[in-house]
Amino acid sequence: MRDESALRLRQIKARIADAGQAARRPLGTTHLIAVSKTYGALDILPVLDAGQRLFGENRVQEAQSKWPSLTARFHDIELHLIGPLQSNKAREAVALFNCIHTVDRPKIAHAIAAECASQGRRPKLFVQVNTGEEPQKAGIVPKDTAAFVALCRDDLKLEIAGLMCIPPVEEEAAVHFAFLAKQAKELGLAGLSMGMSADFETAIAFGATHVRVGSAIFGTRA
Repeated sequence: MRDESALRLRQIKARIADAGQAARRPLGTTHLIAVSKTYGALDILPVLDAGQRLFGENRVQEAQSKWPSLTARFHDIELHLIGPLQSNKAREAVALFNCIHTVDRPKIAHAIAAECASQGRRPKLFVQVNTGEEPQKAGIVPKDTAAFVALCRDDLKLEIAGLMCIPPVEEEAAVHFAFLAKQAKELGLAGLSMGMSADFETAIAFGATHVRVGSAIFGTRA
């Protein structure tokens, strides 16, 4: 039920705080992104009323259909694109999102840079790393991460906040979180977007600054 989502939100925030304390992380260094993909505005409102302001969406078109009315009511909403971005949607993505977590190839980086210049907007960006080198999954392969970050930061002058990953489902997530944290440190990047409903506490132990939690807050998706 929708009314239960506010309770689940509080429970997730408590678990984030406990995980941070266990890892001796300073309070407030892990940010919760409530993944609202596939949920409508009526499902999101109880979570907004409970104080949550960071939300994640997978598709630009879906986000365009529901968030303008919500941001008109709640002016401090921060929208994060956590799904794949096509270059022909770069204009809309830069206009709508405060943060894009899926910068994963030069074509997208160039498209975002062009739109940032055109629109005068500077969304924070995460480079998605395919830590498992899975052929079906998006992301820069680890050996190319440093060169790609240099292209984004140095050549295109993009604001790269950190790295993002989605570990292979059949492998131990901790290995991938530790690897991503190591790469980020080597590149001088503070942000780590990693961890979802099933493994966010493990991600926090390895330094996650942003965890992406959806069904554990909103309930089972249709």
